[in-house]
Amino acid sequence: MKCLIIRLIILTFLLIPLTSEFILAQSKSILWFDRPAEYFEETTVLGNGKTGASVFGGVISEKIFLNDATLWAGEPVNAYMNPDAHKNIPFIREALEIEDYKLADQLNKNIQGKFSESFAPLGTLILEFEHQGICENYYRELDISNAISKVSFTMNGIDYSREYFISNPDQVMVIKISSSKKGSLSFNVKFQSLLKFSNAAHDGIFKINGYAPYHAEPDYRGNMPDAVVFDENRGMRFSTFIKVKNDGGQIVVCDSAIHVNGANEAILFISIATSFNGFDKDPVKYGLDNQDLASNQLNQAYSKTYESLKEKHIKDYQNFFNRVKLDLDDNNIPDLPTDERLKRYTEGESDKNLEVLYFQYGRYLLISSSRTEGVPANLQGIWNPYLRPPWSSNYTMNINTQENYWLAECANLTEMHMPFFSFIGNIAQTGKVTAKTFYGVSKGWAACHNSDIWAMSNPVGDFGKGDPMWACWNMSGAWSVTHLWEHYLYTGDKAFLKNTAYPLMKGASEFCLLWLMMDKQGYLVTAPSTSPENVYLTPEGYVGSTLYGATSDIAMIRECLEQTIKASRLLDVDVSFQDSMIYAVKHLYPYQIGIEGNLQEWYYDWQDADPGHRHQSHLYGLYPGHQITPAKTPELSEACRKTLEIKGDETTGWSKGWRINLWARLRDGNRAYKLFRELLSYVDPDGAKNIAYTGGGGTYPNLLDAHPPFQIDGNFGGAAGVVEMLLQSTDEELYLLPALPDAWPSGSVQGICARGGFELSIKWKNGMLEGVEVISKTGNTCSLNYMNKKIVFDTIKGGVYSFDSGLNKAN
Repeated sequence: MKCLIIRLIILTFLLIPLTSEFILAQSKSILWFDRPAEYFEETTVLGNGKTGASVFGGVISEKIFLNDATLWAGEPVNAYMNPDAHKNIPFIREALEIEDYKLADQLNKNIQGKFSESFAPLGTLILEFEHQGICENYYRELDISNAISKVSFTMNGIDYSREYFISNPDQVMVIKISSSKKGSLSFNVKFQSLLKFSNAAHDGIFKINGYAPYHAEPDYRGNMPDAVVFDENRGMRFSTFIKVKNDGGQIVVCDSAIHVNGANEAILFISIATSFNGFDKDPVKYGLDNQDLASNQLNQAYSKTYESLKEKHIKDYQNFFNRVKLDLDDNNIPDLPTDERLKRYTEGESDKNLEVLYFQYGRYLLISSSRTEGVPANLQGIWNPYLRPPWSSNYTMNINTQENYWLAECANLTEMHMPFFSFIGNIAQTGKVTAKTFYGVSKGWAACHNSDIWAMSNPVGDFGKGDPMWACWNMSGAWSVTHLWEHYLYTGDKAFLKNTAYPLMKGASEFCLLWLMMDKQGYLVTAPSTSPENVYLTPEGYVGSTLYGATSDIAMIRECLEQTIKASRLLDVDVSFQDSMIYAVKHLYPYQIGIEGNLQEWYYDWQDADPGHRHQSHLYGLYPGHQITPAKTPELSEACRKTLEIKGDETTGWSKGWRINLWARLRDGNRAYKLFRELLSYVDPDGAKNIAYTGGGGTYPNLLDAHPPFQIDGNFGGAAGVVEMLLQSTDEELYLLPALPDAWPSGSVQGICARGGFELSIKWKNGMLEGVEVISKTGNTCSLNYMNKKIVFDTIKGGVYSFDSGLNKAN
């Protein structure tokens, strides 16, 4: 019998007087809904940094999408796929020299290799319940303060509840199913997958074993032969082992399902493992024993009580989540389901606790998706139901992968940054081959637009079929290594700098030095060059992408070289190499201001074919870089402002996340906040992969970012933007409330971090600083700035320093 769900939401603000004694303030840590999810974009997502789950919360039939961060299509990449590609570079440069840009675009297609592989869906866990009747009092929530999801409802006078979490310490997903009446729980546990798999029952365990395709084409290539290719002797292996611990009733495990009959309570243990054993290891020949891993995880967890598993899970998670607190002194708002709350906010109503929830949700998502060595959060984090997901759910490294980690250090989640660092180490290995074979550069390493779990570093395009505007770009190595330097600035970890960061930074810098060439004016530029995914319009009317010296290239190289210079000085190494970098920095093509007062994106003052384009890579020096600031480079800052005004505010989700940070760096808190509000615009879920490139960005009912479709970088960029409005820092200065919007007149934040190794708690009232507490993690000298006030003071490691509104020491 199909269950009729009665929506019992009482719209308090319509049915009772609007007095404070009746209105309930919205939670800062709970997403809740009054009905099951119909679409993925309405689910509650859970993760332990490796295993991911998207919970629909159905009444009669529960559906849970499962993922594993290490389950991808493909196998180790052949980095030597196009060994003679570099021989085309001189011809492209000749075409550029004679200003034949059409020919340059055509020739640039020869500098292409294979596409990346895709992040795979593991499968769908299905719970089919036998209870029937009319469903009442339905409630579904995700509490991000403890990373636990719940579902509850009443049927025929019986209260049913479910509790879900995924434990990092015990590496299992646990589901507790309860009812208020003994013997009233009867259900079946089944599994489905788009991958190849088989089921079997063994010793009371429902065992699913399968494998992913060894190749999956990007979805944007459309229908084509062999788009997804399986071979039982190739591809990643996976295991999902499920066991039920029951209180009362009976359990029967067969090859197709688990049957639970007449139980009082049931606890499901789901253990997942893959054969992934590193980016360079064949997952069949040299893979891990996924069945043994899944079995061990399951047996160890099953031997423990539910309470102990839950307690350990919460303690582990809250060790990270509880570090930061944000309060925006919200007025009371009607207590509405999160989707209704988001709609209300989109219509212009105030809901500061929703803004706090969105910020903390970004931190929750990073904790939940980025705790696996060598496997950073991808375009969809770790939540993907598609065999050919949007943009392969890969590592898109011309902005998106980096944006995923903008909040890691400043929002006090430095441990979540580590998977990206180890991934950079992996891609540097294949990148050495890419540098030589694609670009003719004998030293260092390069990486390009797309990558995957196999650390693919080559330019994509299927060997000449891709448009150079997105396929032919090679600066992601230079960009990515800046994250290594940032980690050092925030933590002061000199061992990390010496052993991990500097070798990778040096390799990226070596490539940059040898890739640069002298232009006709005596400046160093890149050639061939593109500006990520954008195209120019020449005075003659040609629309193209290949040129020399794109502003973004030069900005990223400048940032990379300057940071590597600082690192080598700190470590007192490579003096002659320092000199080479210093020379190059001095001779890089300088920023140019166009006739419209904008910062030029191209070497010449050419028009953009799409002035409102979602990418703003040429503003890299403003954010996330540190080359352009209102105080030190006012003219360039104004040119950045003009560029953003020309682009406008309507764009995709991730691009809005970037623009929030750009406006904050320009010290325009109100414009940053305007974009923040627009990022939280309600977007209808439709369960489809419909892609919008020019606008429509916002937030789905479950607060996941809408590009559209779902793409997680907007969540992370938006969360980072909140910190950027409240605190900015360089390796020398800290700026308090630098872009505080008028909409946040009073509030407080605790636990956010600054470069130099500091953790801060800040309180403000009526738009003015009330006080600040500084914890020194490294013992560095601290320079605090607020408006026209500045104080410089020495610190000791672990010292706590408090100041009032005038930056005077507080007792």
